[in-house]
Amino acid sequence: MREDTLKNILELLDDKKYFKARDEILKLNAPDIADILDEIEEEEGEQAVILFRLLPKDISVDVFAELSSDDQIKIVNIITDKELDYIIQELDFDDKIDILEELPANVVDKILEKTPKNERKMINTFLNYPDTSAGSLMTPDYISLQKDWTVERAMRHIKEVGMDAETIYTCYVKDAGRKLIGIVSLSTLVVSDDSAKIKDIMRTEYVYESVYDDQEVVASDFVKYGFLALPIVDNEHRLVGIVTVDDILDVIEEETTEDFERMNGVLDFDTVERDYLDISVLRHVMNRLPWLVILMVSYVVTGSVISKYEVLISDQSSLVVYMPMLMGTAGNTGSQAATLVIRGIATGEILTKDVFRVLSKEFRVGAVIGIVLSVLNFFRIWILEGQPSSIAFTVCASMLAIVIFAKVLGSMIPLIAKTCKIDPALIANPAISSISDTVTCMTYFTMAAIFLGV
Repeated sequence: MREDTLKNILELLDDKKYFKARDEILKLNAPDIADILDEIEEEEGEQAVILFRLLPKDISVDVFAELSSDDQIKIVNIITDKELDYIIQELDFDDKIDILEELPANVVDKILEKTPKNERKMINTFLNYPDTSAGSLMTPDYISLQKDWTVERAMRHIKEVGMDAETIYTCYVKDAGRKLIGIVSLSTLVVSDDSAKIKDIMRTEYVYESVYDDQEVVASDFVKYGFLALPIVDNEHRLVGIVTVDDILDVIEEETTEDFERMNGVLDFDTVERDYLDISVLRHVMNRLPWLVILMVSYVVTGSVISKYEVLISDQSSLVVYMPMLMGTAGNTGSQAATLVIRGIATGEILTKDVFRVLSKEFRVGAVIGIVLSVLNFFRIWILEGQPSSIAFTVCASMLAIVIFAKVLGSMIPLIAKTCKIDPALIANPAISSISDTVTCMTYFTMAAIFLGV
């Protein structure tokens, strides 16, 4: 459906039928329009900006908020100051902060000059929060109630200011000093008597985070409790803003992407929030090369181990055939364990105090898997391939030992990294790959010396 729409719009743009292209794109909602404009920008370049400028003002604001930061900057560089001022002023506050963080300093200064003093002060405060903190995610557009209000008064207030709030489903109760003292849901207000006082129906036990808490902590709260919004307070417990679930979905996507890239030895030099196709070839090389160099150097150790057994290999050349299988199995089983443990650490399910429980479990899992794989390989090597039983025993004994070792190693490295305050996702797979290959070779040739008597 979207591909057909894109094709039609591109044809209309080629024919210079801009208003028909606009009418076609207006049949979509804002996120889909943003995706289409991104595709057009790749195909036609400036025509995407032309089409954006033809959008109705209210729709252009929603579309602008959905565009990638690169596309936003391209549009900012072309549209007039008046058009930019309108977009910035109409954006939701959290979207406004996100965009101002990406714009050049001279453009930000120009925008802030035309911003009311109170809002300018608040924007500067939000811009100073660390990029990955709760403060950088929050919005000040929340519903605030007073504890002495009646439910009837609170509902009137919600109707008056609700359209400008990020969410109306959770309201926040503050004292005279702006300190958060309770929360009350819209559903509670709806079912309560109109004369009931807010202080009598509000919840005084609630979850909150500090402006300087890491965004991963905030994301884990949303996952754990199923929140739609979370209050954010300063050091004096004054309510500063709220983080809503739509912003956390972006954070979860970013963190998942970052962890995935790190687990595969890709260092993210400011590219997590950018699309694959938007990253330059040189940047891709810089992201991937460091760990590949480290792994390449580590294989020198593996090579030296193999070279020490040249005589054994020359006498029993069939041993070489099974080395890739053993090394691959070791890497895969270790990565399986590491992935599960890293996931457990990220969700808070596994703590450093659980190290012996984790190692014990992975040892047992490795033993069972190792026995199954060893039995299967024994019959394959001895019966199907007709190799001597001594070769089959060598391979299978090595398989059992290697799988157990890899499982324990895969579970141990993330826990050690966590204890040393190193990101487990960054170090786990590369370390497992280099260590398991070396240990596999040593184990295999040691078993060969035992079973073959060489």
